[in-house]
Amino acid sequence: MINKYEIIIYWSEEDQLFIADVPELLGCMAHGETYDDALANIKDAMNLWIATAKEFNDPIPAAKGRRLAFA
Repeated sequence: MINKYEIIIYWSEEDQLFIADVPELLGCMAHGETYDDALANIKDAMNLWIATAKEFNDPIPAAKGRRLAFA
């Protein structure tokens, strides 16, 4: 399921880290020292975001079907 959400990864000069964001999952963000670290961390964060939403019976947005990663 998580592979259908858009992931945006960018370099943060301020933090000196790659930042990963999933716009469709409000507040779902992660970071890493490398692009691959950020991508792995955001996948973990997405799984946790969805598990938490299920636990509290919160709605889980339908993925728009774009499977993108930007850097």
